[in-house]
Amino acid sequence: MTTAQLPDLIEFLRRDLAVPEEAISLGMQRAAEAPSLLPMVLWQYGLVNTTELEQIFDWLEQRPVPGTAA
Repeated sequence: MTTAQLPDLIEFLRRDLAVPEEAISLGMQRAAEAPSLLPMVLWQYGLVNTTELEQIFDWLEQRPVPGTAA
């Protein structure tokens, strides 16, 4: 995941997985130096379960990387 995908990922977490804003904020704080690790940080802290983590990875895999030809 690139940092350019981060806003879309956060919107996906809010809208589709109903991850609470507090959980997203905590994940962002813990992954501040490496925002691409946000999904793993959320899982590591128990803020998403393994099924949700898999959904996040599936979503990321389907998204085009900004700045590349699709």
